Amino acid sequence: MDYIKIRFGSSLPIGGPYGKSIGGVFRPRPANPMFSSGEHSWTPQMDIFETPEEIIIQAEIAGVDQEDLEVEINSKAVRIFGRRTESSLVANSTYRLAEIQYGKFERTLFLPAQIDTEVVSSSYSNGFLQLRLAKKQKNVTHSVPITDE
Repeated sequence: MDYIKIRFGSSLPIGGPYGKSIGGVFRPRPANPMFSSGEHSWTPQMDIFETPEEIIIQAEIAGVDQEDLEVEINSKAVRIFGRRTESSLVANSTYRLAEIQYGKFERTLFLPAQIDTEVVSSSYSNGFLQLRLAKKQKNVTHSVPITDE
């Protein structure tokens, strides 16, 4: 599997004050439950990879009930959205760390190739949603019969 490497320049010391700022930009920020107000949203982590025949998407959405999960597709994009409900608080407890994010989420992924929306399968196991999307065949030729008038 090929990955794209992103470098921000060799002049930035990763361990210095700028390294923490750059790292913080790409990490989701957990909300302290005491200060959360209204509807909180979060972004699940996902992988997309492809074979010559299909595109495969894996979404890490542990704790989301299957009934609270929806997927919409068209030939160029996939939209995955839903809600993770907050677990009940333990009586007489004080949060020392609160990193698990709750609330609604939504991701729209634009696909690297057109897909056949009629040939899609999905599974949800151990907190991972997997979508398998068949690619549309390119350069498929069809014979056209010629008839006499």
